[in-house]
Amino acid sequence: MRIDPFGLERWFAEYEHEADIMLAESGIRSLEASRFDLDPGELDYVIPTNGEPEFRASVGDRYGRSADEVLFTCGTQEANFLAFLSLLGDDGAVGGESDAPSAVGSGSHAVVVTPTYQALHAVPEAFGEVTRVELTPPEWRLDVDAVAEAARDDTAVIVVNNPNNPTGRYHDEATMRAVYDVAADHDAYLLCDEVYRLLAETPQPPVASFGAHGISTTSLTKAYGLAGLRFGWIAGPEPVVERAWRWKDYTTISPALFGQHVAKQALGEREPEILRENRELAATNRAIVADWLDRHGLDWHDPVGVNGFVSVPDGFDDAEAFCRTVVEAESVVLAPGTLFGFPDRFRIGFGLPTDELRTGLDRVSRVIDGVEVSA
Repeated sequence: MRIDPFGLERWFAEYEHEADIMLAESGIRSLEASRFDLDPGELDYVIPTNGEPEFRASVGDRYGRSADEVLFTCGTQEANFLAFLSLLGDDGAVGGESDAPSAVGSGSHAVVVTPTYQALHAVPEAFGEVTRVELTPPEWRLDVDAVAEAARDDTAVIVVNNPNNPTGRYHDEATMRAVYDVAADHDAYLLCDEVYRLLAETPQPPVASFGAHGISTTSLTKAYGLAGLRFGWIAGPEPVVERAWRWKDYTTISPALFGQHVAKQALGEREPEILRENRELAATNRAIVADWLDRHGLDWHDPVGVNGFVSVPDGFDDAEAFCRTVVEAESVVLAPGTLFGFPDRFRIGFGLPTDELRTGLDRVSRVIDGVEVSA
């Protein structure tokens, strides 16, 4: 098995720790720990190791699924990794739902909608074969017919990130249900990474609620501002979740007790206020970035979430040249679109505190304005 280096993480490792401002961060600003009760009691393993049953049942209710159809994980990254381990590979366990795919792990082919977070195509590529279905600018619209054309008899999973990272495109419910039908027609699963879903003013139903072929992965990182908890989950058919739990025995064993303790509070009575604050911050900052783009003649697809995929200003060879100039001259980190397969775009994250965002944009403006003057 071979896996490509994670380009975005290597880019962050090169610049993140010494830069003043992160305009490449893809989540909302972090909440203060003081907002929560921080005493979980004895720091033991979570037992059972798939997560506290009552809490799993509560999370499962959000998807119309049971406690046994939820597995708590170390963030969405582990949720996706365990799902791919479960779905791609050997001739696996027989499905449990009457209309579920006939086997888990019975195919080695994945259809992945790109551009997307690298792990969503690199991990399946390490285990099997991937066919990419490319979103195209400026609308980044998901072509259901292209997904259907890419699907094969040995397709185990179709993978979509919705809302999309890096473009911020939020594919509508009708489109997602049509893609779900493609998965069902091929006896496969639709896996949707939904980490930004609850930043939308009117979130769509999660894919795991669509039926036996739907799997949702998410965490408290991007929409809740709780990245440090490293707390996420898989919700979906029991055969997939059960198989993922078997793999989890070899990764992190159990979710973090501290993470689960705070997660209960974040998903309890505190949740409406947290999401209200975060949606307001995202909307305020989105408008600031939109005005900034207009001033510089740059474009993006108006995003849902806290990421936008922006055209590279004139005067630079490509996104990497632009982003290196910005970080080396102004100590502001952006994410070059080269890392997502689009050298004429860069990803900007605008979930940070508003004052910090304004300062970062002013610094990037100095780079753009300097190039325009010299030209």
